[in-house]
Amino acid sequence: MIEPYDDTYFMKRAMAEAQAAYEKGEVPVGAVVVVENTIIARAHNLTEQLNDVTAHAEMQAITAAASYLGGKYLNKCTMYVTLEPCQMCAGALYWSQLDRIVYAAADETRGYQTMGTSLHPKTKVESGVLAEEASALLKRFFIEKRNLN
Repeated sequence: MIEPYDDTYFMKRAMAEAQAAYEKGEVPVGAVVVVENTIIARAHNLTEQLNDVTAHAEMQAITAAASYLGGKYLNKCTMYVTLEPCQMCAGALYWSQLDRIVYAAADETRGYQTMGTSLHPKTKVESGVLAEEASALLKRFFIEKRNLN
């Protein structure tokens, strides 16, 4: 059976990116950018590998999607990301004029909503798609990190 192209389908692709980050020792956050049911960018956190605090999954995905499209605006795109964006990423998403963002797990301490940051007024937001799976991967990562130290 072929999976339909819906939010769960694309969030599973973002979860695969989060798993790739996890396997590299990065905080397991993944993102994909979609336009017309086609993934045009895939990314995951690379802050440790690149030694760059700005190398969040969303930032990497914005850059890749803009490069693919040949322009800086993502106003016909949807980003699927496994964790609610932080305020830095929300700012970049604001300027990219993303049409829609779908995130899995909420970030109660560092998420853009808790920090009082806004997305572009035209950006539609959905949350909770595969939230349990995304949260479980993040919790496992941080438990393992604490046990190693």
